Amino acid sequence: MHIGMIYVIRHGQTALNAQRVVQHPETPLDSVGIEQAERLGARLAGIGLTRILSSDYARARRTAAALNPVGTIRTDLIALLRERDLGHLSGRPYAEVEHQFFGPDHDPPGGEAWPAFLARVASAWAHVASVARRPTEQVAVVTHGLVIRALAELHLSYGGEAARPTRFRNTSVTIVDPTPPWTVRLSACARHLDEYGAEGSGAPSSTPTRPARSAL
Repeated sequence: MHIGMIYVIRHGQTALNAQRVVQHPETPLDSVGIEQAERLGARLAGIGLTRILSSDYARARRTAAALNPVGTIRTDLIALLRERDLGHLSGRPYAEVEHQFFGPDHDPPGGEAWPAFLARVASAWAHVASVARRPTEQVAVVTHGLVIRALAELHLSYGGEAARPTRFRNTSVTIVDPTPPWTVRLSACARHLDEYGAEGSGAPSSTPTRPARSAL
């Protein structure tokens, strides 16, 4: 029997990603981000996606749409997959406030407290797992950098060739087994963006983007 997989994807670039500024929920993809999303769609066109679960923020919705150009794949917009609410940090340069993005020590003023964020990510992953449990499902999960980082640190199992990165490039793909212990088979891969290098990515991966073995 063919076994499906989970494809965890960060949305494409926005102008504020490129400027390294904390963005608002409805910040759209910029022209580079749209091209990144289209390249991602072409890369994944042959895997037979059966379901797309996406954050309902504009940048994730547009990325998800590129995976479903003819509209035949069921796409669910899920608030649980939203980026961490950074409250009053929106519009601030990363250099000033990045220490408040991830971790228990500094909750963003007016934003989502660390325990609430982790609980939401856990609920999101439980939902993803319930969908991916069906044996032939190929599930794309389109979400945001801090959500993926929380998944990587708290829910996914790394080992062998798949090292845990600290950052995820825009439209990077992490392929995960559909059953516990949620083993990562391909980590933060963005080889469809190779000619961009680190520029235009918002958050370059700290690991090589071209793994030794990949059908993708």
